[in-house]
Amino acid sequence: MKNYTVRQYKEEDFDVWNAFVSVAKNATFLFNRDFMEYHKDRFDDYSLMVFDEEKLVAILPANRVEDAVFSHFGLTYGGLVLGEKAKLSTTIVLFRCILFFLNENKIEKLTIKMLPSFYCESFSDELAYCLFLANSKLVRADSLATIDLSKPYFISKTRKESIRRGEKNGLIIKEELNFELFWNEILIPNLDKKHEVKPVHSIEEITKLQQKFPENIRHFNVYDTNKIVAGTTVFIAKNVVHPQYVSGNAAKNELGSLDYLYHHLISEVFKNYYYFDFGISNEEQGRKINEGLLFWKESFGAKTVIQNFQEVQTSNYYLLDNVLL
Repeated sequence: MKNYTVRQYKEEDFDVWNAFVSVAKNATFLFNRDFMEYHKDRFDDYSLMVFDEEKLVAILPANRVEDAVFSHFGLTYGGLVLGEKAKLSTTIVLFRCILFFLNENKIEKLTIKMLPSFYCESFSDELAYCLFLANSKLVRADSLATIDLSKPYFISKTRKESIRRGEKNGLIIKEELNFELFWNEILIPNLDKKHEVKPVHSIEEITKLQQKFPENIRHFNVYDTNKIVAGTTVFIAKNVVHPQYVSGNAAKNELGSLDYLYHHLISEVFKNYYYFDFGISNEEQGRKINEGLLFWKESFGAKTVIQNFQEVQTSNYYLLDNVLL
């Protein structure tokens, strides 16, 4: 069995890591170190790099908490990132090397927040099979509401009425680079009132990220005359559009602001993309669903895609031996 070299990411690997991400078959801009390191002070980074002699063949964005490694608490999804020519047989061997490396370094568990399949440009289920071989267990499942934009999708009567309401009210949608108005007047007050939390990204952080990834992070505000009434920040990963933040003021239903905004984004701005991923409606580690939020997403024609969280004992590395006959 071939032995790959596994080691932790180091600061001097910055360019090599990013170069690999740019050509990987199952990577998005979230795996770029410029994105990952905006919150590096919040996590104990334990990202791994796998080499075939001098050639980088896989990476694992990850962080460590005591004797466990996660991929990655600070990212929407994670997993083993592979080169575009990666084969299942070699992936089995290199994943075995990763588990062995973690086990040797006193890491007992690896938990992976799987990358939803529609984010990949080509088939990429190698990791899922490796996790099956290693007797991983499903510890959480989130339901993503996603529109396949390449196929006809059904918008409910209620949603169409709300979209027309936005048109009649003369709402204006503007794409803007300044996040402050939305953050300060809509997003922060709403999150504080409803959940007593703050946005994951501060204004300073989202601004810096947008400047580093101008094609991947876009922001839209909705105005009633000159007053902001709603907005959304979207993350764009190749052929997938995902609203990272969305919020409206107390009059959003009366004005039709959010429905008008999202219909414009789905049918006009991003109509040539493959998927519009509304994200999850789950709470309590996937065990509960916000029914009202799910209803709103499905009324745009979104369907369910499951994102699994798999946990594997690193001591199970031996289960990947002798798989190939």
